[in-house]
Amino acid sequence: MLMRTDPFREIDRLTQQVLGNPGVLNRPAALQMDAYRVGDDLLVHVDLPGADPETIDLDVERNVLNIRAERRAPVPEGAEVIVAERPAGTFSRQLFLGDTLDTERIDASYEAGVLTLRIPVADHAKPRKIRISGGAGGRKALSR
Repeated sequence: MLMRTDPFREIDRLTQQVLGNPGVLNRPAALQMDAYRVGDDLLVHVDLPGADPETIDLDVERNVLNIRAERRAPVPEGAEVIVAERPAGTFSRQLFLGDTLDTERIDASYEAGVLTLRIPVADHAKPRKIRISGGAGGRKALSR
């Protein structure tokens, strides 16, 4: 369904804990997300507070979904910054999607600072019933 490991994200997380600066590696900061399955859809919620919807970029190449967004600092040029704790800049995340998902039909919406992706399960991966024929004359011998 969705690959759970991203070694670079873990390296960024550890570096941020030790050094206290998400931009130390000059890589875009990772996005926080939740993912779960409901019926025939995988839902992914990605936190993008303060991001301008025009800066959100989604693309899929093979089974990799790339999410990029930008949050600009709201401080006007020339202003004296007293406290700056909210990160600004480019944020990104890669999701490695399994073959069971239909990457052709991804739906995306952005509301209240949360990007929501609805990724349907591919038809070939959905459970299906297999009809069993019966009766005295309906059985056939299996040949190899």
